[in-house]
Amino acid sequence: MKRNIVILGSTGSIGTQALDVVREHPGQFEIYALTANNNLDLLIKQAREFQPEVVVIACEEKYSQLKDALSDLPIKVWAGSDAIAQVVESQPIDMVLTAMVGYSGLKPTINAIKAGKAIALANKETLVVAGELITGLAIENKVPILPVDSEHSAIFQCLNGERSPIEKIILTASGGPFRKHSMEQLQKVTKKEALKHPNWDMGAKVTIDSASLMNKGLEMIEAKWLFDVKPDQIEVVVHPQSIIHSMVQFEDSSIIAQLGLPDMHLPIQYALGYPARLKSNFERLDFFKLKTMTFEEPDTNRFRNLSFAFEAAKTKGNMPCTMNAANEIAVAAFLQDKIGFLEMSDVIEKTMQKTAFVQAPTYEDYVQTDIEARSIAQEFITRPLQPPLREA
Repeated sequence: MKRNIVILGSTGSIGTQALDVVREHPGQFEIYALTANNNLDLLIKQAREFQPEVVVIACEEKYSQLKDALSDLPIKVWAGSDAIAQVVESQPIDMVLTAMVGYSGLKPTINAIKAGKAIALANKETLVVAGELITGLAIENKVPILPVDSEHSAIFQCLNGERSPIEKIILTASGGPFRKHSMEQLQKVTKKEALKHPNWDMGAKVTIDSASLMNKGLEMIEAKWLFDVKPDQIEVVVHPQSIIHSMVQFEDSSIIAQLGLPDMHLPIQYALGYPARLKSNFERLDFFKLKTMTFEEPDTNRFRNLSFAFEAAKTKGNMPCTMNAANEIAVAAFLQDKIGFLEMSDVIEKTMQKTAFVQAPTYEDYVQTDIEARSIAQEFITRPLQPPLREA
């Protein structure tokens, strides 16, 4: 029987690659719903190809255009963030792939879990913001959370069949395009340079996060919740070749690693098809062509965002939510040429210091924290950043 899937964020990098997987395995998967934030043209194209039951666009101003473009097909057309949060509850759905960017993925993921849908999680911010809430709901509703990020998929695969306790998770990082840059060079990097990742083809926000090492910080917090470990049990190692996607060290000192070429199709397919390993035509790793694999310690003096993430994970409460909100505002400002590359870290640090701390947050607390932190972060961006922010 085919698995009915909803793809939240079908026009983004993960969503489009997920649809590649569905094309390769038409007998395994059926698309029940597709959602997008703003990319009307691609959503229309996808809807006409896969003919889902429902399509939803978050941007309500584009509802009429979407409805008119699909008027000749028996497809329900909805709009708005509430519609996205509601569509995941539909009875025929087996799995929800959460590939939305940032905080926006939290509410629909909660709704999907409460509705008993399996989660293929590509939206790491969901666990960063509200990891305790999400994991508790998943246990309560007996819902599996299957990681889609290449690093977490690697860890998940390394643990498959293992019963021994984890001693340490070794989370690999490419280091991004600026790992060899000095502080002086980092002050001058441009948006265009930051969007050129050396190994992976990703969306703009994730690519900037990778360049600043915030992405690895978010992944560390996600790993903490997915695999029930402490931050001190997670080690970040820079591995520029991106062949080892992550590793697990056990109490007997053994280390198990998952290797493969840097291609997101594989972890997406593994999550969608789990527990089966579906046959693929993906390029195979050739060890005779692999000249070297190197490993480095990350530099948290130059890339402070990684240290902020460890600080947030250890502080707990709503601090990861604050950090995530500040980062989303900072990245958006950098992409709009309002602040420099290093100033993103300044905005995050100051926002974490100023936002009200809540030790045991509820969902409503997370919502309020996100609003407050975004407002505070925006204040730092609208005022002069050099040198006042650094001197504050």
